[in-house]
Amino acid sequence: MSIASTSSSIRVAILDDYQNVALKLADWSPLEGRAEITVFNDHIAERDALLKRLEPFDVICAMRERTPLTRDIIEHLPRLKLIASTGAANASIDLDAAGDRGVEVRHTGYSSTATIEFTWALILATMRNIPAENRSLQSGGWQVGLGTELAGKTLGLLGLGRIGSAVGVIGRAFGMNVIAWSQNLTEERAQEKGVQRVDKETLFRTSDLVSIHLRLSERTRHLVSAPEFALMKPTARLVNTSRGAIVDHAALLDALTSKRIAGAGLDVYDEEPLAADDPLRSLQNVLATPHIGYVTEELYRTFYKDTVRNIVEWMDATKA
Repeated sequence: MSIASTSSSIRVAILDDYQNVALKLADWSPLEGRAEITVFNDHIAERDALLKRLEPFDVICAMRERTPLTRDIIEHLPRLKLIASTGAANASIDLDAAGDRGVEVRHTGYSSTATIEFTWALILATMRNIPAENRSLQSGGWQVGLGTELAGKTLGLLGLGRIGSAVGVIGRAFGMNVIAWSQNLTEERAQEKGVQRVDKETLFRTSDLVSIHLRLSERTRHLVSAPEFALMKPTARLVNTSRGAIVDHAALLDALTSKRIAGAGLDVYDEEPLAADDPLRSLQNVLATPHIGYVTEELYRTFYKDTVRNIVEWMDATKA
């Protein structure tokens, strides 16, 4: 889909608009007569195909981290002048490469409400076996399992930032014992957020449910791997709405298939979209969703409204 302009000097690409809503959720009229907008609803991962698609554009509107804009990609886009990314930061954009090429990068507002709420959707659905019960009902059956109550159970938070601390507040409201660990977590921060600070081993050994809320970095990549799964109770579950690479994919599959842990609720993966033949799509003890933790109408409206503003401000500043 595209919106034409009376001037073809500035071409704008909106990437990965999976739901085809970008043009509906914001007022793009400030760009009329100034830019030509093209919307792409599909995702391209292959390098050469992606370069061919993006080569004609001056402005790329990136939806979160769906399409990584690496140095290799940026350096092969001679027309690129602005990356308008959604969210307050985007780890998949090589900012150094953009700076070296004179490409400006602008970001939008962000709210963690959607992810906080979705984390609890996964927790509740996994603990009460809602997907399995729904499948049974739809196929003509009735009750097939036993759910697990949250009250009195231990919620282990891997990370106690804005999202993790809010998830902890809700856990306490359910009557859970909330503990937390991260490399930089202090006793003062834990007390301020009303949770107990523990060491990493204690968190994995005692938690009935581990929920991940860390930024992805070299320190946190594969932070959860075989040794951590070996510590967990066989009745425990893992929930990840943060970043897939924080968990070692092979170790996770082994823990799930061997029933080393009871199950997982996953919204993020090492590679996205998740491969069609990935076992996580079919394991019965996994509730897997397609990275929709932030996908709400309210947040999308913020993203695209701010994107329009960022493009207009950039055009005004550069006389584009």
